[in-house]
Amino acid sequence: MPRRADRRTPRRHDHDAGGDPELLAAKAALRDAVWTAMSEAGVARFPGARNRIPNFTGAEAAAERLRATPEWARARTIKANPDAPQLPVRQRALEDGKTVFMAVPRLAEPDPFFLLDPDDLADPPRRAASIAGASRSARRVAVEDLDPVDLVVVGCVAVGADGARLGKGGGFADLELALATAAGLVGPGTVVVTTVHELQVRPAGEIPTTDHDVPVDLVVTPERVLDCRPGRAPRPEARLRWEELTDEKVAAIPLLRRLRDRAGAGG
Repeated sequence: MPRRADRRTPRRHDHDAGGDPELLAAKAALRDAVWTAMSEAGVARFPGARNRIPNFTGAEAAAERLRATPEWARARTIKANPDAPQLPVRQRALEDGKTVFMAVPRLAEPDPFFLLDPDDLADPPRRAASIAGASRSARRVAVEDLDPVDLVVVGCVAVGADGARLGKGGGFADLELALATAAGLVGPGTVVVTTVHELQVRPAGEIPTTDHDVPVDLVVTPERVLDCRPGRAPRPEARLRWEELTDEKVAAIPLLRRLRDRAGAGG
């Protein structure tokens, strides 16, 4: 008997997102528009753009352009997302002797970060920087075991010229930033960057945001570096917003369960 089609279709990453329904719908529509544009232009690499942080043609060139920035040169410790389009960034960080903290996908482990030490890798940097390679070359660590971070690398589905960021809807980049900020690892001066294809860059004001959404500081494409900081208000502090976290989301992330249980016990 054939399997039902809906079992083969992955759930959208925003299925357990909390917040204003109209804002969530606007974000979902923009994601669909970007995924469609990248697919039709043939710039989305396997396995395709939809329902993910899309890997893109030119990801290596974007990583090299980021590598040439003074922000990169000053950074000794980097926190990076685990998605495929930023693998070239993680690889170059290790090649340049930088320590890389990479989130475990979906923060699904009790110790939700990989620590990649460039002086102690079981594999070459490109392989070690992948999720499979990190399982061999890195050790899993808790948030409290991380060092202060000089540069944060995030993935995007879309990003505005004003730095407004749109992820795939799961909220994990925001959670990672909030947890790192609460632990004192990320502060107002920590630079947040993303690497994307030009088709993912949108005009200022087009990406729906709330007052507490944390923007990126640098947008790097294969063709250019866009500094979003001039003239912008101070970046809001990333923090856990329990009112926007559904029970389903908390239940899926061991660290959030621990924090909520601790808060309940203390209250």
